Amino acid sequence: MTASVHTVDLAGGFQPNPVLVKGEGPSLVYLHGLLGQEWDGLVDGLSATHRVYAPAHAGADEPEELRSISGMHDLILYYDEVLDALNLDRIDLVGHSFGGMVAAEIAAARPDRVRRLVLIDALGLWRDDAPVADFLLVPTDRQAALLLGDPTSAAVRARLALPDDPEQRITQTLRRTTSMASISHFLWPIPERGLSRRLRRIKAPTLIVWGTEDRLVPSVYARDFADAIAAAKVEMIAGAGHTPHFPDCEAVLDKVAAFLA
Repeated sequence: MTASVHTVDLAGGFQPNPVLVKGEGPSLVYLHGLLGQEWDGLVDGLSATHRVYAPAHAGADEPEELRSISGMHDLILYYDEVLDALNLDRIDLVGHSFGGMVAAEIAAARPDRVRRLVLIDALGLWRDDAPVADFLLVPTDRQAALLLGDPTSAAVRARLALPDDPEQRITQTLRRTTSMASISHFLWPIPERGLSRRLRRIKAPTLIVWGTEDRLVPSVYARDFADAIAAAKVEMIAGAGHTPHFPDCEAVLDKVAAFLA
């Protein structure tokens, strides 16, 4: 389960984006969640029928460059330039968590560019009666529980394990830290950036996937997204949390693959 790295050069003083690429077929862009860029079972499964591109979030390698991205409009322009550099025109777009928030923003800003849209436990909305949990200023075990599930389970420990090699361990620790910091730039203190007013602009057929036991972004948000997007349907994953494709990706993969077929 490996992907090649395509280093994409960008103007504007940004670091090159190390886009992970694999597969053949229609172009699909996957935007990652709060744990940063990775190539997991869901993304690998999608590469069986699509050519999948998985970029890193802006600022993941150099948070300082976020000084040039003051808000969501700038971030969407950043991703637009990444897609241009990859020579991608119309794409299927899949986003998880924070990546779902960004995917929805892209589909609203550039409805001409997104053929089909998949949002998996997406951030970006806010309800006072069902607030999104704080995932940043919490102990490590609490953060793992919110994002992945039981922090004492073998699956979660394996997912969060660091390399044995000291240099690789330092590198990966720094990457996780900078990725989370760069994402929090757009989510702190709450992830409300006006997305609810823009969802009406999404034209792409949309699949909304949600874990029924999401402790970070309550499942009531699935219906809020669906009600605001004209051509949307919801698939709930029973018993799953904020990352419903972990530890077993099959249920989510089957639903997403069927929708994109």
